[in-house]
Amino acid sequence: MDERDEHFLRRAAELAREAEARGEVPIGAVIVSAEGEILAEASNETIARHDPTAHAEILAIRRAGENIGNYRLTGTTVYSTIEPCAMCAGALVNARVKRLVYGAPDERFGSVRSKFELCDSPVLNHRIEIVAGVLEDECRRLMQDFFRARRDVRKAPWRLDYFRL
Repeated sequence: MDERDEHFLRRAAELAREAEARGEVPIGAVIVSAEGEILAEASNETIARHDPTAHAEILAIRRAGENIGNYRLTGTTVYSTIEPCAMCAGALVNARVKRLVYGAPDERFGSVRSKFELCDSPVLNHRIEIVAGVLEDECRRLMQDFFRARRDVRKAPWRLDYFRL
């Protein structure tokens, strides 16, 4: 683990909390250059954009590509609060990201370690260095608290406007 990993993952967690405040699933992502410069950051916007692909990682990849003028993000590190899904993991490989640092595993949809091993699969032509479990408890709590509150809303329907359902 690089000494900068916690710093940038804390920023991703801030972005996740911002997503939660908007009623989105609280996931944040930050993309950092080899020199330590933030190239892009994003949080989930699937509800606001009416777009199932508007995951934090995908939005950050798009913004980073635009910012550097290249679809290849070689030498970069992606920080995500939660283990990326299959769509996001595939996009990270296609973007040629060097490192992925994530907080908590996603036992249902995680495709880096939990369900699949897409980011460092020997059958692919690019493999990503993976660092898992940075700020794991904090990142896990973000998700657990969000979904716990969502279940509570179902018991108290007058709070539905919080989630824009």
